[in-house]
Amino acid sequence: MKIKQKITILLPVLLLVLHAALPGNEPTSSNPGAVTVITGTGALGEKVFRFKPDSGMRLGGLWIPDYNYLLSGGLKPHRGGGNNLLQLSLYLETEKLHLWKEGSFYFEFLQFNGSQVNSDAGTVQGYNSLPALPPLNRSELYQAWLHQVFFNEKLFVRIGKVVPSVDFNNVVKPLPLQKKELKIPATTGLIYTPIFVNSSMLGVLPGYYDSAYGITLNYLPTEHLYVSYGLYDGNLARGIPTGLRGPKFNGYYFQIGEIGGWWEVHGLPGNIGIGGWGQTGKLEVEGKDNTQITEKGTQGFYLFATQRLWLQHPEKDASGIIGFVQYGINNSKTLNTNEFYGGGLTFLGLIPGRSLDFIGCGFALAKLNHRIFQRSNELILQVYNQTHLYGSAYLLGALSYIPNPGAEKNLSSAWTITGRVILLF
Repeated sequence: MKIKQKITILLPVLLLVLHAALPGNEPTSSNPGAVTVITGTGALGEKVFRFKPDSGMRLGGLWIPDYNYLLSGGLKPHRGGGNNLLQLSLYLETEKLHLWKEGSFYFEFLQFNGSQVNSDAGTVQGYNSLPALPPLNRSELYQAWLHQVFFNEKLFVRIGKVVPSVDFNNVVKPLPLQKKELKIPATTGLIYTPIFVNSSMLGVLPGYYDSAYGITLNYLPTEHLYVSYGLYDGNLARGIPTGLRGPKFNGYYFQIGEIGGWWEVHGLPGNIGIGGWGQTGKLEVEGKDNTQITEKGTQGFYLFATQRLWLQHPEKDASGIIGFVQYGINNSKTLNTNEFYGGGLTFLGLIPGRSLDFIGCGFALAKLNHRIFQRSNELILQVYNQTHLYGSAYLLGALSYIPNPGAEKNLSSAWTITGRVILLF
C-alpha cells in the first residue's frame, strides 16, 4: 500500500478517537468541501497542536468515506464501489498575527481515491458528488488564497486558487453571504452532483475537486443584497483537471456574475440568486455520430432559491422544513446538458431530542445535448437520511433512482444505495 494511501486511511481513524469528546456541531452538507469556504471545525489545531481560539491560526479538515452499490439497471448492475475523501486546511488571520487588518490566508490539501460509481450507473449528471472528473485518484493543493475585506465590510476579495462553487450558484447555503462567519451550514444533505453544480454548468464551473486560479469579488450594498463576480482559469472546459495544475491563462477564461438577496416573512427566511456566465476559447467534443463538434465560447444563465416553509419551534431552534429550487440553461453545442430543473425538501430536527438529524428528498432533471446523447433527458430522484453520531460526525444513507440513465439510449432504470460517514475536525 502506498504511503499516501496509508495516511489517508490511518489519520482519520486516529482523529475519530480525538473527535469523540468534541461538542456537537450543526447539520452539514453531504460534501462540505464542495460548498464551504473553510473546511472542518478547527479541532485538529486545538486538540493536537494546542492552537488557541484567538491565536489567528486554525487547522482542521474533513474525512468522508462512502460505499455505493448498484442494485439494478445502469451499465454494470450489481456492482459496488467506494470513495475516500480527505481534506486538511490551514486558516491564518492577518490581524491576529499582527500583520494587517481584515485579511486572511487559506491553504488546503485534498486527497481523493474513488471509483466509477456514476459511470457504472450510466448517469450523465452523477448521483454521487464525490467522484467528479478523472483522475479519480489524486493528491492536490485544493485551495490557496488571500482574502481581504474593504470599505467597512462592504467589499470582499478572494484571490488565488479558489473554489467558485462556494460563492456562485450555491443553493446549499441558507443566506447569500455571511460577513464574518465563513462556515456555511447546510440546507440539504442530498448527495447527487447537481446540488453542488447546476447540471447546465457541469464542465465549465470550477469547483470540487477541480478548483481554479482566479479572483472572486463579493459586494454587499445593503444587509439584504449582494453582488458577486468572478474571473478564473477556464481550461476545465477543455477537460483539463485544473485542480491538479498551476495557473494557465491561454485564452480559456470562465467568468460569472450573480446578484441575490434574502428576506424574512413571519420569521421564515428565504433567499434567491440569479446569475450569468461565459466561457471563452475553442471547445470541442465528439458527437453521438462520431463527428467532431466545435464552438467558440458559450454562455448560460441560472437561478436558485431557498425558503424556510415551517419552523417547529420558532426562536428556539432551527427544526422545521426547508424547500429549494434550481434552474439553469445554456446555448452550448459541446456541454452535456443544455437545460436543468431541480428542487427538493429538507426535514430538519423533527424527532424530539435529535435536533441535528435531517432527512430529505430531491430531483434533478437535465435536458441532454442532442448532439452528444441519444436520450433527450435524464432524471435523478433521491431520498436520504443523515444521522448525527457524536461531535461533528454524521452517518448518511441515500437511495437514488434514475429511470432513464442518459449515457446510452437503451439502459434500464438504475437503483443505487449509498452509505457515507462525514467527519469534520
